[in-house]
Amino acid sequence: MAFFGRHFRLAAAAVAVAASSIVPQTAGAQTLKVVKHSDLKILDPIWTTAYIVRNHGYMIYDTLFGVDKDLTPQPQMLESWSVSPDKLVYTFRLRDGLAFHDGAPVTSEDCIASIKRWATRDAMGINLMSYTKELAAVDARTFTLTLKEPYGLVIASLSKPSSNVPFIMPARVAATPGNTQIKEFVGSGPFVFRQDLWRPGQVVVYDKNKAYKPRSEPASGLAGGKVVHVDRVEWVAMPDAQTTTNALLNGEIDMIEQPVFELFSLLEKDRNIEIVDFNPLGSQYSLRFNTLHKPFDNPKIRQAALYALNQKDFLAAAVGIPKYQKECKALFICGTPLGTEKGFEGMLQSDFAKSKEILKAEGYDGTPVVLLFATDTNTGRQSPVIKSLLERGGFTVDMQAMDWQTVVSRRTRKEPPNAGGWHAFLTSWVAADVLDPIMSAFVSGACDKAPFGWPCDAKLEELRAAYAKSTDPAEQKRLAEAVQIRVSEFPTHAILGQFNLPSARRKNVSGNLQAPAPVFWNVKKQ
Repeated sequence: MAFFGRHFRLAAAAVAVAASSIVPQTAGAQTLKVVKHSDLKILDPIWTTAYIVRNHGYMIYDTLFGVDKDLTPQPQMLESWSVSPDKLVYTFRLRDGLAFHDGAPVTSEDCIASIKRWATRDAMGINLMSYTKELAAVDARTFTLTLKEPYGLVIASLSKPSSNVPFIMPARVAATPGNTQIKEFVGSGPFVFRQDLWRPGQVVVYDKNKAYKPRSEPASGLAGGKVVHVDRVEWVAMPDAQTTTNALLNGEIDMIEQPVFELFSLLEKDRNIEIVDFNPLGSQYSLRFNTLHKPFDNPKIRQAALYALNQKDFLAAAVGIPKYQKECKALFICGTPLGTEKGFEGMLQSDFAKSKEILKAEGYDGTPVVLLFATDTNTGRQSPVIKSLLERGGFTVDMQAMDWQTVVSRRTRKEPPNAGGWHAFLTSWVAADVLDPIMSAFVSGACDKAPFGWPCDAKLEELRAAYAKSTDPAEQKRLAEAVQIRVSEFPTHAILGQFNLPSARRKNVSGNLQAPAPVFWNVKKQ
């Protein structure tokens, strides 16, 4: 009881600190207080794939398309769209009355600039632009995308639901190069970011956008009417899991996006709390390799890491609740049309002898592998398991602790690991991010155009290009399998199993949508 009480007082203090940092609201105004999986320190959802920044993007920006609960693309900012008979010209028309938070109308030029910026950073966007001849404005509300040749993933690309999302920004903001963070945060979405009240490490504040015009359809996933029922949403920073849990139990916060598995039993015992899974398709754990520097510049040594690792031990430590975890070697998720485990036979089951054999044959000299260790996220906290398994497989590992936002910044650096760079870090993707070879950013072999880690492999890119051109499901399945086999030969990352991580909320909160990203329109608080 002394332990519980001490953390209870810490919870109250943490909420009090956050609350004291914001401007009081009008009497009767309704505020939803949420603890997210990480603190928000970066604000550009195109510059980074970090989910906390993607979530921030969904608060303040809108999208041309949104996927519904079945992951089917639906028009969002668009009134209509069409494609020419030869499949080369797509025409898009915006809904009337769309406006940014500063009052300026959303125009075709804003959309074109936003798509172009997104397409410098995102794997699907890069691929789409390789087939694009021109993006052009017809009038203030109408624009066209003209292809060089037919490409079957145009709408799938523009409706991409997770990192990176093609959010629409003002053209002046979207003119910022993709490798430079934006400095102005004006969207047209259902919430307004209160930058004046933002206190990194304490609280992020979003007010209802009273000028927002939702679609008429019911909300479904990331599509439909984005109707906001609360006046304000606050993301309260609480890095300690026990403190966060006690704050929810005491009613000081309304929701925890990602409670730690160890505390589920405590939450489930409280009649005022419910555990709800808003992403039933789940997520996938991944260890990302940096292919630029020794030893992981050698694909054989990356293969050795795949032999050293195993999913069973990792999932037992990371989750530990059978109903929320699943061993699966499929890059594109078990149980989906492209899910296969081909290529990874014998790997990811801790054959330490095989790992050591490869390291010896490849002349590994004991160069320490710099493993970034995010201490403040459910995923990152499992890095010591990775360290132990790699060391048993013959690697030397230098695990360096930091918060997740530091990992997000550091993983963009190409410097050698002994000069502030890195070799590997642990992360996770929602399943909706990794369902095919184009959507899954980590299977890109596009060199400098690939995400951090920068794998460079012409064969992988040939297979992905063939997949993008194919419209035959059987051929797509064959090519996806070929991509997976190639990744087993030229590892870009290690997949460490699938998991579901439900949210915890008080029972006076309702309306959270089943979607690949947590959103707060449609949410009600009694």
